[in-house]
Amino acid sequence: MDPTGTNLPAVGEYNQAVVLDAIRRRPEGITRSELAGLTALSGMTVTNVCRRLLDAGLVEEHGTRVGGPGKPAAVLRLNPSGGFAVGVHIDPAAITYVLVDLSGSVRDHSRTGTPTAGEPAAVISEMAEAIEGLIERSLVDRSRILGIGIASPGPVDVENGIVLNPPMMPNWHLVPLRRALGEATGLPVLLEKDTTAAVVAELWFAEPGSSRDFAFMYYGTGLGTGIAVSGEVVRGIGSNAGDAGHITVDPHGAVCTCGRRGCVGYITVPRALVERAVLDGLLTADEAGDPDDMGDVSAAFHRLAALDAAGDPRARAIMVDTARSLARAIVVVVNLLDIDEVIFGGPFWNPIATSLLAELPEAVWSDPALVPPHPVRLVQSDIAVDVAAVGAATLVLDTTFSPRPSALLLAAD
Repeated sequence: MDPTGTNLPAVGEYNQAVVLDAIRRRPEGITRSELAGLTALSGMTVTNVCRRLLDAGLVEEHGTRVGGPGKPAAVLRLNPSGGFAVGVHIDPAAITYVLVDLSGSVRDHSRTGTPTAGEPAAVISEMAEAIEGLIERSLVDRSRILGIGIASPGPVDVENGIVLNPPMMPNWHLVPLRRALGEATGLPVLLEKDTTAAVVAELWFAEPGSSRDFAFMYYGTGLGTGIAVSGEVVRGIGSNAGDAGHITVDPHGAVCTCGRRGCVGYITVPRALVERAVLDGLLTADEAGDPDDMGDVSAAFHRLAALDAAGDPRARAIMVDTARSLARAIVVVVNLLDIDEVIFGGPFWNPIATSLLAELPEAVWSDPALVPPHPVRLVQSDIAVDVAAVGAATLVLDTTFSPRPSALLLAAD
């Protein structure tokens, strides 16, 4: 098997992916005749595809169903243990690993600190060891691992599997991560921008009939946006779409690294909130720690969130201002895309979710710049474990299941 990401197991051609996807989306089970009617494939094609899926252990027969004259029909269901995928999310604060089964359920996960000052080669070696440990601890059959998905801060070169120059990771410049991790593990590897991976996860777990047009506001060490339109991930020509961090929301705000004032991705991120908490006398300099150490920033950010939850008015003022700044950026995104849902998540979102979601709806709906006449839902992601890590794993599954011809082949190195 080619470890560079060019040879995910050939679960097959287009018809096979269509059938497998249809079975996955009906956990209660589906018969072959129902599959034929749903997919518009011939009965013979469905029968042949189902035989291959059964032989591969990807689906199972669970009882029978009477649907008309003749003998009862066998009911097919996805076999969650028929295959697994590993998801890895690299963030300047931590590296998260998840192991998911074919249904997308997280079987196991772990997290380690990200040695931002370390050499990429050493970090990749540690990543490979962590992945092997995750697989061994979960007791799954390693031959059933379909591949590894990596969610990385952008910008990334998805076609060639290269991490270009992520913020707050100074040594990670032009790192061929896909090839290196593939060689270290012997498994196929896919690379995706972290915000895009989050959108992949949301689409994967979406209920039938749910919104397929949304933005994902990703709140990590930085702020990013992932986009879905008509049920498809919007990646852009270089797979780096969604960088909304430089939307100006406060023309009199702090000067961003880009030279402008009041960029939303500069004034609303955890490090900025901690710095304001120090200026407002809410945290001491010792409590805030080193602003360039994401471990220190994370600890101080959680202290700030706890103070807000306890009712401290100064912490509350910081959260209200943050919500209003985010709302201005959200209005720009909603106006641009004409979407009806914004989903929030990311490694730093949960501590402030309740506080911000109490402010955001009114701040968005009352903004005179809001154009679309339809309601806009603002919700938190239902994915409990790190959404980008889960998205990276479901990227592997999506490549396996997807009935879109363009998604069935991976570019060669």
